[in-house]
Amino acid sequence: MSGPDKSSKPPGKPPGDGLHDTRRQVGGARREASERVLLKSASGEELIGWTLNLSRGGVRIVIEDPVTVGDDFAVYIGEDEEPRHRGRVVWMQQEADGQIAGIQFLREDGTPLTGTFPPRHEPPGD
Repeated sequence: MSGPDKSSKPPGKPPGDGLHDTRRQVGGARREASERVLLKSASGEELIGWTLNLSRGGVRIVIEDPVTVGDDFAVYIGEDEEPRHRGRVVWMQQEADGQIAGIQFLREDGTPLTGTFPPRHEPPGD
């Protein structure tokens, strides 16, 4: 008797669906990271979290305080005394102990630093 499939890939999802390939072309190679991150809003609100990975196009973080897709922040990573980039929350995933969020780095004019991320989507249900 076999149990449920515990692989990290959704059943029926074809390999090389292009989503991750596109993200890598947009944001460049990612590197695993575990540094403190400070998000500072225009109103001065400060939220603290930790990086999970970092690329030239953005950062994936874990954070306890709620953020919303579309929120903009000055992004400080590690011991930065000046913000590394302006960033915008482009996706978020609710977890039991907080959120995991994708922050896209922005140019001064508000356009994405290295292109645009495709929308995050869930595989179709059965």
